[in-house]
Amino acid sequence: MPVPKRKRSKARRDKRFANKGIKVQAITSCAQCKTAIAPHQVCKDCGFYKGAKVLETKIERGIKRVESQQAKSAKSTKEAPIDTKSEE
Repeated sequence: MPVPKRKRSKARRDKRFANKGIKVQAITSCAQCKTAIAPHQVCKDCGFYKGAKVLETKIERGIKRVESQQAKSAKSTKEAPIDTKSEE
């Protein structure tokens, strides 16, 4: 009758059952933009949670940055007018 040569360790034994409790994660859709998100999480695309805007998205930050840069450049050109008489 075959008998195991060595005792199987607890770690090796328990590896078989390590994934037994893993369940498939639920997925819902955002109420604003209809993208797939995990439940009870803020939407990364639009920044809404339960119908309220709670995050500023990456796209919105980029637009805001460009607008502030344009405002700075417009302000700097107004402050330093070019003198055409001194160039002649």
